Amino acid sequence: MKKAGTFARVFYDLPMPSKLIINPAKSPAAVGPYSHAVRVGDLLFCAGQIPIDPSSGKLVSGDIKAQTERALQNVKAILDDQGLTFANVVKTTVYMTNLADFPAMNEAYAKYFTSDFPARSTVQVAALPKGANVEIEVIAHF
Repeated sequence: MKKAGTFARVFYDLPMPSKLIINPAKSPAAVGPYSHAVRVGDLLFCAGQIPIDPSSGKLVSGDIKAQTERALQNVKAILDDQGLTFANVVKTTVYMTNLADFPAMNEAYAKYFTSDFPARSTVQVAALPKGANVEIEVIAHF
């Protein structure tokens, strides 16, 4: 019979996977001191993406659908850079300034996630960077 705590000792003796910083060339510049994504082992943690046009660096105008599409295109640029697709995404978090826009956001979101949907949380917030109405972050698995 194993002693209590054996698993913990074995688990903590394992080497920690290294942290790899990801800043894709096709992504808009970060609006603060953060990385676009960080890879640890077989997981990719993506920073929240707001609807910034990478060519102009400006927030896209338009309704929540247009902003959701641009935010997800920015997520796609990170996934593409790492050889991943939306099928690799296991968790998303959507931040919105107005949950009344949820049906329209969901319609745009559904164009990118078409089957085997990731887990998702959606939260209303008071404000987002640069006046965006939506921000989307993802965790993907290699």
